[in-house]
Amino acid sequence: MSTMKRKKRIPLNALVGIVIVALIAAAALISLAWTPHDPLRINFGSRLKLPGGRYLLGTDEFGRDELSRLMAGAATSVWIAVLTVSFSIVVGSIVGVLTGFLRGWTDRIVMAFNNALLALGLLAVVGANQYGIVLALGLAYTPSVTRIVRGTVLSLREKEFIESSRVLGNSELYTMVRHVLPNCTAPRTVLATSMFGWVILAESALSFLGLGVPPPAPTWGNMLASARPFMAQASYLSILPGLCIALTLLGINLLGDAVRDWLDPRMKGVQ
Repeated sequence: MSTMKRKKRIPLNALVGIVIVALIAAAALISLAWTPHDPLRINFGSRLKLPGGRYLLGTDEFGRDELSRLMAGAATSVWIAVLTVSFSIVVGSIVGVLTGFLRGWTDRIVMAFNNALLALGLLAVVGANQYGIVLALGLAYTPSVTRIVRGTVLSLREKEFIESSRVLGNSELYTMVRHVLPNCTAPRTVLATSMFGWVILAESALSFLGLGVPPPAPTWGNMLASARPFMAQASYLSILPGLCIALTLLGINLLGDAVRDWLDPRMKGVQ
């Protein structure tokens, strides 16, 4: 097989990751317009129905359709993850480029403030709603983005093309936006794919502990928490949301590994 064909071949792990992530994203998008049943509708006459028949994946302790709630939970988790990762990548990139390129007192002051963002993020969880979680997790993960971008910028700022931009009379801001920031794309992309999985897991954990999106709005985490008293009677209530979380993390990790290998020049031609 030629080298060109090897490069064009999609690795199996990437293919599996793409399929899993696509299915989760599709379920989340479809749930915005349609679900088999109303995920919030209580029906005590149908409580704890086993999977099958009218309720494909059964019902919970309030008679709510489990499949509909899993789909709605996917939408909540994906939306929170998208907003959180976007917030962290944008803010972290700006701070990382500024501190890595300007150095001096700017670097010291901003990095000192950056180390306090995790504490601020945890304090922001007091507001138990979607956007409170986005703010909390976004602030918590921003320092990671800042450190990665800053490290990349520190290695870039001494390159010849940066010096050439200065010699041509370009401002520091123009050089950062035009030449430095685009060269940070690869590490930011790899980090973003990893962070997506971290946010899904963190949001589920917060919801499980009662610090996330409050009921009756469904999330995989609060569905797991609600299922605890019924593990012996209706084990599917615990298995299904747990399986959704596990599959999502698996898909994102596989996709993230493939993206890392594709963007890393040392890995090109290996597949």
